[in-house]
Amino acid sequence: MLHGNTVRLLAGTPPTLSSDGGQPPQPTPRGQTLIDAFGSTGNSHPELAQAVAERLNVTLTPCTVKKFSNGEINVKISESIRDEDVFIIQSGSNDVNDNLMELLILISACKGASARRVTAVIPCFPYARMDKKDKSRAPITAKLVANMLTVAGCDHVITMDLHASQIQGFFDIPVDNLYSEPLMISYIKQNVEGWRNGIIVSPDAGGTKRVTAIADKLGLDFALIHRKRGVRGAEAPEQMELLVGDVQDKVAILVDDMIDTGSTLSLAVRTLHENGAKAIYALISHGLLSEVKMSVLETLPLERLVVTNSISQSRHDCSKLVQIDTSPTIAESIRRTHNGESISLLFGDWPQAMGHMNGFYNGY
Repeated sequence: MLHGNTVRLLAGTPPTLSSDGGQPPQPTPRGQTLIDAFGSTGNSHPELAQAVAERLNVTLTPCTVKKFSNGEINVKISESIRDEDVFIIQSGSNDVNDNLMELLILISACKGASARRVTAVIPCFPYARMDKKDKSRAPITAKLVANMLTVAGCDHVITMDLHASQIQGFFDIPVDNLYSEPLMISYIKQNVEGWRNGIIVSPDAGGTKRVTAIADKLGLDFALIHRKRGVRGAEAPEQMELLVGDVQDKVAILVDDMIDTGSTLSLAVRTLHENGAKAIYALISHGLLSEVKMSVLETLPLERLVVTNSISQSRHDCSKLVQIDTSPTIAESIRRTHNGESISLLFGDWPQAMGHMNGFYNGY
């Protein structure tokens, strides 16, 4: 339960009723402001922000983000946020650089407006793949983003499924890295036919820890695919081979943290199909899908491509694309942060229980 009676509304958005199955509205917290970086640029993820607000039974603060003719960003917060606990929801997707700059300016504007605390809620952390110096003169851009958020005035960060958990160490402020793993487990149990005869598959060595954790909780075996190039070097086409595990006549469930171009997914699905998998599902935390052609995805021997709604998929039309709603987890983390409660519950069975009770596997 949230405490107080402050009400906020996103400009141009009518008030909506709580989506908690008809339960009576709970009081809105005193001193809590939920801001979605929403404006004329069509940025970030207003649908997710609205879903989180409905879960909390609060309204979004009127906030407009516009661009000048030369591309500079202008922010206007239409209500006082003095001495408020502010949560800014902005995902690093689509126009990632614009969204990041908007977030930084919003944080700075809130601090300049005397907000008591500013929390950046970033479901998909930008530049998370650039977390180490993997070759000469390569930048560690994730560290730069962490520094920028801190300098802008951010007091706390809530994110989900970081590409590498050590990114939390780039910050000198508290970071809560939520997991979509419990939601994926709940989806598998409810929606993957024959999952008990399944096998959890990682498309590369980097995802082994994630895959083995899910496999252990489901009581299933796991498999690992090795990605390699031909003998002709860097210009040769990439290939994959099944390095660990047997997928013959099993339901193969691919698990990864993000999909961007779709090349890894395509190679992995074809490799599993060639090795005799009975059915193939793919569960991905962040569906960037920046260069994926939906027509190509339709032709793959893939039953479902399941992604979370950390990134809006409104521009994609594909019968195989399914979204898992993360708004209950994000909303609960905000509620617990505001009330000074532990969020450790969110790393256990609570998200699975919410999935069974509410059936929140919806798309936008």
